Amino acid sequence: MTTIIDGKATASAIKQELATEVDKILEAGGRRPHLAAILVGHDGGSETYVANKVKACQECGYESTLIRYENDVTQDVLLAKIAELNADPAIDGFIVQLPLPRHIDEQRIIEAIDPAKDVDGFHPVNVGRMSIGLPCFLPATPSGIMELLRRYNVPTDGKRCVVLGRSNIVGKPMAMLMLQKGIPGNATVTVCHSRTPDIKEICQQADIIIAALGVPGFVTADMVKDGVTVIDVGTTRVPDASRKSGFRLSGDVDYANVAPKCAFISPVPGGVGPMTIVSLMRNTLQAYRLTH
Repeated sequence: MTTIIDGKATASAIKQELATEVDKILEAGGRRPHLAAILVGHDGGSETYVANKVKACQECGYESTLIRYENDVTQDVLLAKIAELNADPAIDGFIVQLPLPRHIDEQRIIEAIDPAKDVDGFHPVNVGRMSIGLPCFLPATPSGIMELLRRYNVPTDGKRCVVLGRSNIVGKPMAMLMLQKGIPGNATVTVCHSRTPDIKEICQQADIIIAALGVPGFVTADMVKDGVTVIDVGTTRVPDASRKSGFRLSGDVDYANVAPKCAFISPVPGGVGPMTIVSLMRNTLQAYRLTH
């Protein structure tokens, strides 16, 4: 019997929990947590993601501020705005939506953010603290996946976990979190990527597969054993003439054929995606609490 991991329902429950926390803060005479986002240009995916963040802030009872720039914004203008947000006591946390235009050095921008306001968890200070298990802001997608594993009581202790992908945003931090002492965690982790030979054989031994490659349908039924847990992080837009939008979202997993073999599986959409936003909301409340 396959259990479908419902990220949408889980995220909705967490938003309700956060809204209750905000109500308590207000009753005690505090103010609403405040999240700001910087959006450069008009990338479709980024626009949707930021709109969802603003909506989530409303649902959780947070303040939100959206700061927009055109694609030709200079790096100096962005750095000046980041310095302003760092110094503003009314802003608890903020994010700079990635990707940025090519003329801007993303790493320079990330490192300019005050680690205490870096609710995306991308600053090297937060990444370093995460790697040795110290309190920090965890990157939103891996944090959301850990919360799904926790709430669905997916066994991770001593399990073989294969992470497909080595990005700084998902693959690497996911591997680190699954290695940590704790539940979920305590897994034996293998990271596979574009240079890994024998990916199929490695996946066949996995108790847990976390697919974050961005390759639609990469994980097929012959790559997984019975009783596996599969977490699909992929969200690639695939042309689909039958849809009004002209596309559909495809995960990294051939869901229809893989799902029957799974103990647990997360779908796309409605799996990891909603948890990413709610993790950002949790980090924002954590940032608020650091100064209140």
